[in-house]
Amino acid sequence: MLALIGTGITVRAGDNSGEKEPEAPANGIVFINGSWASILKKAKAENKIIFFDAYTTWCGPCKLLQKNVFTRADVAEVFNKDFINVKFDMESGEGLMLAEKYPLEGYPTLFFINPDGKVVKEVIGYQKAETLIKVAQQVQKEKVQSL
Repeated sequence: MLALIGTGITVRAGDNSGEKEPEAPANGIVFINGSWASILKKAKAENKIIFFDAYTTWCGPCKLLQKNVFTRADVAEVFNKDFINVKFDMESGEGLMLAEKYPLEGYPTLFFINPDGKVVKEVIGYQKAETLIKVAQQVQKEKVQSL
């Protein structure tokens, strides 16, 4: 029976068009994994803004955001509907290249990036859920007005 379950997971992961399985706590923001190029392509195809959590493994406020804010259903409702959500460790892998492209003043840095790769909003530091929701709603409102 376990073999069948494992097979189902493998098939599902393999059927995700080259992207890794999304990383999501129960009821939280769904962060997709993939290359920056594939994320930009997805954002263009879906005409969505990218919500980009730029973090490091040693950052306390980053861990608190992940634990206390990104896991909330009210936050997830806004972000999962309106944004392509991604996060990168800015000190490893593709995060190193992204840190050059999007210079950081501190951690965490939360970017809202349009499908062309241009930053439309940047928020630095830990944010309360209510504040983050308001920022996201404002970014969405500005996106709609610019169409």
